[in-house]
Amino acid sequence: MGEHFPTTGTHLERYARVLPAVEINSSFYRPHRPATYARWRDSVPETFRFTVKVPRVITHELRLRDVHEPLARFLGEAGHLEAKLGCLLVQLPPSLKLEPEVARAFFQSLRERTRVDIVCEPRHPTWFTDEARQVLDAAGIAYVKADPPAVSAPQPPDAEVVYYRLHGSPKMYYSAYSEAYLDALASEISSHEQAGRRVWCIFDNTAEGAAQPNALSLLRRAMTCGSNMD
Repeated sequence: MGEHFPTTGTHLERYARVLPAVEINSSFYRPHRPATYARWRDSVPETFRFTVKVPRVITHELRLRDVHEPLARFLGEAGHLEAKLGCLLVQLPPSLKLEPEVARAFFQSLRERTRVDIVCEPRHPTWFTDEARQVLDAAGIAYVKADPPAVSAPQPPDAEVVYYRLHGSPKMYYSAYSEAYLDALASEISSHEQAGRRVWCIFDNTAEGAAQPNALSLLRRAMTCGSNMD
């Protein structure tokens, strides 16, 4: 993980001594045993927080319909993170249009089952409408602030939870962010926190190793201006 990280311990243990949060993306592709989540929980400091991506069987295969069983199973597994579970990420496929009743039932059910932050990363234009915002607002679900944005649409107003998911730009998953971009982002984060919002910032530009240097650079800036990355 480079010169900024300790040299002893597991990958997660070394990471968690330097950075305050991580997004578990592998949960999207496959389930993890409760014992695995418990091991991760016990490997990190008390202040460290996990965000966990909701499985694709729920979002992409079942498309938010009839998800009682897989949702209960997932929440039972991830729940073994206990107090260190800070957020759930619901990423929707680009082909999934808003069906208000389906969306309302899913997000209300999800909200009733957990008190942690929940954020949604939709990728179809129908989710960036007043009707969609009302559905998500009613369940206390915040929009992800994605870069680059999935669709060209007015971005929703800031909510109690602000979740940046930075995929790399101009080349998704590859491009590193510039110093100027990180300066502006650190200032934005500081403003959100001064307004009492909870802020998450996840770098997803991992293909050529840009994510961790960008995260460390932002963390230094955020600490300077009094921000808290988790």
